[in-house]
Amino acid sequence: MLRTHYAGGLKETDLGREVRIAGWVEDVRILGSLLFVTVRDVSGKAQVVFNRKEVENALFSRAKNVPRQSSVVIKGIVQESRAKELRVEIKANDLQVVSEAIHPLPLDPTGRVPTSIDLRLDSRAIDLRNPKNAAVFKIRHKVLQSTRNLLNQMGFTEVSTSRIIGQAAEGGANLFSLDYFGDKAYLAQSPQLYKEQLTLALDRVFEIGNFFRAEKSNTRKHLSEFVSVDIEAAFADENDVMQIAENLIAGVFKQVNESCVEELKLLGHRIQEPNTPFESLNYGDAIEELRREGINITYGQDLTDSMLRVLGKLHRGFFWIVNWPSSLKPFYIEVRNDKPEISRGFDLQYGYLEIASGGMRVSSKTTLIRRLGEAGLEAKSFTDHLKIFDWGVPPHSGWAIGLDRLMMVLTGKKNIREVVLFPRDRYRLTP
Repeated sequence: MLRTHYAGGLKETDLGREVRIAGWVEDVRILGSLLFVTVRDVSGKAQVVFNRKEVENALFSRAKNVPRQSSVVIKGIVQESRAKELRVEIKANDLQVVSEAIHPLPLDPTGRVPTSIDLRLDSRAIDLRNPKNAAVFKIRHKVLQSTRNLLNQMGFTEVSTSRIIGQAAEGGANLFSLDYFGDKAYLAQSPQLYKEQLTLALDRVFEIGNFFRAEKSNTRKHLSEFVSVDIEAAFADENDVMQIAENLIAGVFKQVNESCVEELKLLGHRIQEPNTPFESLNYGDAIEELRREGINITYGQDLTDSMLRVLGKLHRGFFWIVNWPSSLKPFYIEVRNDKPEISRGFDLQYGYLEIASGGMRVSSKTTLIRRLGEAGLEAKSFTDHLKIFDWGVPPHSGWAIGLDRLMMVLTGKKNIREVVLFPRDRYRLTP
């Protein structure tokens, strides 16, 4: 057994017990005949003391000269600590250097020396030894865990659909293409058509997975590969799934607040649990608000980032934008019976960040074929999807939440690359 305890898990109940911890050396300090080594692992840190008078010279020398950030296994007896921030420490009687760190390292994982985001991403594995950086991904773990648990409680079945597709859900302009044994294929930008089909039998489905979009964006909120939380629900309209999204987000915020106290403290970030229902803003009203702010915009025009920033300042926290013009929504979004020019789609905003998008779907084959033509898409390319409309398609609605953007809100990060382990964007393909 390489270790019996984690460094951050040592307690006063362990006093007098021989333990073995494993981690990496963060600091080495000499004070007279005493040598203090700080060892950190995923759970936290422990102080280890080597007494020159009580250990062999070879052991003392090895501990004194071990390069910082080397991986080590240390054995010793737990004793009371005189350090103010620690109640116990380890009086060492053995140290094994498992893997020696070679200096200079590409960055300082303690965070004492500022490092650019690009250099951090180039050396992500050691960057995460910084507890503040690792805290982001501990929170992400809790968000994923909470999302699955909450959707399960709401009666959803988790599914996994293909990432290699033969036809794009919204056309192929923004998709990565590839050769698939002589045929042209794409990397999926969403599971849209699959999840709609699955409502025929599974009723309520959700998927959490990586998707791809070949946009040549270079902003702090866009990635070429992103994680999406998708749901689709049979016999549900747009209002039903909007309520599901509100309950999910409120539940995730609550669980993060309760379970990630230390991580939020490390990040210096506080999250306020949102009240439900969220504020709802009509697209037409949004246009009027923007005009009052001096922005020249006409009805039917899409909202740019700069416009959303203005709206985000006027509407704090989460808010819906509803009643979009049909022309601004995908072909599979249903329209209002009384006003066909208005869609039954919605976007969920947090400030300027679009967190989610969705709506009620078209469930009529005739209507869908017409909408495909209006969007400049050929119906024959969607044969496999259209045939399901002869099998009793239920009315259905759904949405997709951008997990990475939600993580920006939960951690207070301003750059989406900070909340993704190995981000892929227009300029980054490694590591």
